[in-house]
Amino acid sequence: MLITFIRSVLLYIIVLIVMRLMGKREIGQLQPFELAISIMIADLASTPMADAGIPITNGIIPILALLVMHLTISLLNIKSIKARQILCGKPSILIYRGKIDEKTLKKERFTVNELEERLRANNVVNIGDVEYAILETSGQITVILKPGKKNVTVEDLKLEETYEGLAYDLVLDGKVMVDNLKILKKDYDWLKKQVNKFGIEPEQALLVTIDGKGNFFCQEKQKKRKDC
Repeated sequence: MLITFIRSVLLYIIVLIVMRLMGKREIGQLQPFELAISIMIADLASTPMADAGIPITNGIIPILALLVMHLTISLLNIKSIKARQILCGKPSILIYRGKIDEKTLKKERFTVNELEERLRANNVVNIGDVEYAILETSGQITVILKPGKKNVTVEDLKLEETYEGLAYDLVLDGKVMVDNLKILKKDYDWLKKQVNKFGIEPEQALLVTIDGKGNFFCQEKQKKRKDC
């Protein structure tokens, strides 16, 4: 029992390290070769994890081999356009100049209902508002609206654009984010002074953030109820 537990933990750590080395793509953004390798890694890890009679190296060595394969293919994918087209394919235009391309739709095995569903996921309710809909190699759909249907921008209104910057967490669940304070070139005394304005100490805060304009958000942690 203990051996199985240790083997499972070890394989989990190895798979976790390998997946981190493979990059930060979301599942919906994986290329076909990346998805195939991910599935194979999961299968290779589960076999020695479930059967203590199988040497653990039978799972580790193939997983590391797949990692090397992945890094090699990724490098080839970056260096060669031809290889990229073979491995990942090309984007397909499902809607061209406001008209659905039925031939491409059939080729990609898309139904009109599925296309409408994907458009709704992009906050497009009326398919007639779409100028172009492009099926990317990752399976995601990029939507370009017709000129009259695009959202109004600051540039369109000829307004002066203000820089918003990034928002930083200063306190998370009572823990002061020292690294973020260093980025902002601030110290604990400054943070304490700001948080005190909300009537609490930094260690009592659930969350404290500051945005690019210097606006603070502060919420106190919920106090634990004492048993009567």
